[in-house]
Amino acid sequence: MAEQAILSEVKGHVGTITFNRPERRNALSPDMLIGLHLILEKWAEGTEVRCVVVTGGTGKAFCSGYDISAIPTEMSPEMEKVIREHNPLELAFTSMKNFPYPTIAMWNGYCFGAGLNLSMVCDIRTASDTVKLGMPPAKLGLVYHPDGLIEFVQAAGFAATRELFFSGRTISAKLAKEMGLVNHVLPAEELAAFTYELAEEIAGNAPISLKNTKKILNMLEKSFLLSDADRKQAEVLQAEGFASEDLKEGQMAFLEKRKPVFKGR
Repeated sequence: MAEQAILSEVKGHVGTITFNRPERRNALSPDMLIGLHLILEKWAEGTEVRCVVVTGGTGKAFCSGYDISAIPTEMSPEMEKVIREHNPLELAFTSMKNFPYPTIAMWNGYCFGAGLNLSMVCDIRTASDTVKLGMPPAKLGLVYHPDGLIEFVQAAGFAATRELFFSGRTISAKLAKEMGLVNHVLPAEELAAFTYELAEEIAGNAPISLKNTKKILNMLEKSFLLSDADRKQAEVLQAEGFASEDLKEGQMAFLEKRKPVFKGR
């Protein structure tokens, strides 16, 4: 893990994790994701941290997503197996979702792709009123993985998830709140104070109540899980996307800053 790419500190019972890769707009690298996992794993072993705030610091981005150039377009069966079993994104997301105490994603700036997905596995989201966000898989030719779709549905419902993924649009914080994607939208200068006041209030509540209520809520969300047969079918649908010409075109168009020309194959 690059030491400066992700920062952490604890004040009282509130832990803060800060993405600190401004030169890449806080795009998530495998090292950052593993580092996030290790921080949360360490904090989960004790009882000091009773609420976690995740932020992109004071820059223009919370997180611009996963490095688009790191998405493989051709994979051997062996590589697919390795990615499924040791995916840093899955590792980080699972650690965040299963952290024993409540978590808050504080969107100081724009939030896209994997950064938005990571926010959806947090318990609460707050945002500056200047924030823009979106999920671009449809504009890249990607078939998003089913666990990620489930996490959006769990956080915001089917209607918001369908519109977000089908349109691929960039939306405002105001619209995101109307859609149920974010809990609170504040002027930029008020965001941090509001978020930490909320975090401290949560952290001051009874630890057993916080932990056990979160466990029960996570149990309730399991009703969205796929059957083994559905999961196998979803993997086939994802593989079709990875093998498509449209994915290659989507990646090239993104890097060349032009509109893609998709052919449906």
